[in-house]
Amino acid sequence: MFIKIFLTVIFIGLMVGVGIYSRKQARSVDGFVLGGRAVGPWLTAFAYGTSYFSAVVFVGYAGQFGWKYGLSSAWIGVGNAVIGSLLAWLLLGRRTKMMTQHIESRTMPDFFGTRYSSQQLRVLASIIAFVFLIPYTAGVYKGISTLFEMGFGIDYQYCVIIMAILTAFYVILGGYKATAMNDFIQGIIMLFGIVIVIAAVLNTQGGLSASISKMAEMPSDADASVNGGFASLFGPDPWNLLGVVVLTSLGTWGLPQMVGKFYSITDEKAIKRGTIISTIFAFIVAGGCYFLGGFGRLFGMPPTLPNGKLDFDSIVPSMLSSLPDVIIALVVLLVLSASMSTLASLVLTSSSTMTLDLIYRDKKSAPGEVQEGSIDDEVSERVEHRKVVVMRVLIVFFIVISLFIALNPPTFIAQLMGISWGALAGAFLAPFMLGLYWRGVTPAAVWACFIWGVGFTLFNMLAGNPINPINCGAIAMLGGFPVVWIVSLLTPKLPKQTLDSIFECYKK
Repeated sequence: MFIKIFLTVIFIGLMVGVGIYSRKQARSVDGFVLGGRAVGPWLTAFAYGTSYFSAVVFVGYAGQFGWKYGLSSAWIGVGNAVIGSLLAWLLLGRRTKMMTQHIESRTMPDFFGTRYSSQQLRVLASIIAFVFLIPYTAGVYKGISTLFEMGFGIDYQYCVIIMAILTAFYVILGGYKATAMNDFIQGIIMLFGIVIVIAAVLNTQGGLSASISKMAEMPSDADASVNGGFASLFGPDPWNLLGVVVLTSLGTWGLPQMVGKFYSITDEKAIKRGTIISTIFAFIVAGGCYFLGGFGRLFGMPPTLPNGKLDFDSIVPSMLSSLPDVIIALVVLLVLSASMSTLASLVLTSSSTMTLDLIYRDKKSAPGEVQEGSIDDEVSERVEHRKVVVMRVLIVFFIVISLFIALNPPTFIAQLMGISWGALAGAFLAPFMLGLYWRGVTPAAVWACFIWGVGFTLFNMLAGNPINPINCGAIAMLGGFPVVWIVSLLTPKLPKQTLDSIFECYKK
C-alpha cells in the first residue's frame, strides 16, 4: 500500500505542478483553448493518443469485448491505430489546421457556423457537443474509479470525487497547454505500463504460448462442443466485431475533443511527424489493451449484476487483482494517466464550446472581408479575461453533472461510450470531413446530418436498444455520409464568393 500511495502522490504532484507552471499561458482564449496554436508534434500526438484511450478502453472495452471476441479483439486496437490515428491524421490533420486557422475557428461548432455561414448551426452543434460529451465523461469516471477501488480499497464514490477535483484543478489552472504537457507525461507512463502489465498478467497463466493454448480450449458460448473460437483469427462473431472497430476507430474523426488537437499544432511539418508518433502510440496502447482483454476468460466468470447480466466492467480488475503490489501500483498510474488526460480534454472541449459558441458568440466576418470598427485593446483584454473565467466556471459545472451520472451509472461503460460517440460522430463526422474537401456541402445537409445522428441514436435508446448501442453508433456514423451527399444535391449551395474565400487557404 505504501508503494501505491507513494507513486500516486508523486504522479498527482507532477500533474498539479504542470498546471501551475502553465497558468501564465492560459490568460487569453487562444492560450486557454488552443495553447496559442503553437503546440509541437510530440505534445500534440501524445495529446491525441491519451485523449483517445482512457479507462473506457482499458477497463470497459477491453474487458467486455475481450470476453465476447477473445483474442480477435486485438483487431479493434489495430483498427484504432490505422483508421483512428493514421488515416485521421493523413486525411484531416493538414486540412483542419489550415482551414480552421484561415476562418479563425476555435471549436468544432465554430467551424460549422463559419464554414456554412449559419450561426444557428453553431448553436445547435454546441448543444449537441455539450450534452453528449457528458455520458462519455461519466464512463471515464466509472472506469477509473472501478480500478482505483480495486487497487486501494477506497469506496467507488470517493474515487470518483477525488478524480473529478484533481482533473478540474490542473485544467482550470493551465488550460490546453497544461493538458498537453500532462498528456505527454501520462503517455510515457501508458507506453511502458501496458507492456509490463501484459507480461505480468500472462506470466500468471504460464506465459504467452500457454495462455493462447488455454484460450483455444475454451468452448464457444453458442455451442459448448465447439472449441477454439476465442483463439481464432476473427473470433466467434466477426460482424459485430467489425461494428466495434468502426465505432471506436472512425468515431474519432467526428469528436470535438479529438479533432481539436489539429487546431493547435504548429505547422505542416509538425503534422507529418505527429502522424507517425500518434500511430505508433496507438498500436502499442490500444493493441496492448485489447490483446490483454482477450485473455479475460482465463480468470473465471465475472460476477453478475442485480439484473442477472455479467458485470463486464469487473473483468480487467479481476485479472489484475492477484498481481504484486508494485505492478498494481503501475496499473493504477496507467489508468490514472489514460483517464485524466481524456477527462481534461473532455471538460476543456465542453467548457470552451459553451462559452465561445453559446454565451459569447462573436460576430465574425467571412474570410477575406474587412470587419468594420475596432475594439479598444483594453476592452478586448477584459473581454478575453471574462471568457476565460466563464470557461473555468463551466468546467466545474460540466464535471458536477458528469459526477451525478458516474455515481449512478445507467449501464456499462461500453454502452455509455457507444451512445456518446454515436450521437456526436453521427452528427458531426460527415459534414466536418466533407466540409474540408467538398465545396458542394450545403447548410441544409448539415442540419439533416445533425438530426440523423442524434435522432437515430436517441430513438434506438428510447426504444430499449433494439440495435446494440455499439452497432447503432457505427450505423449513425456511416449513414451520415449518404445523408449529407443526397441532401447537398437537392438543396441550394452557398454563394461562390463565400466558398472561394473559405477554400483559398489551400492555395497558399
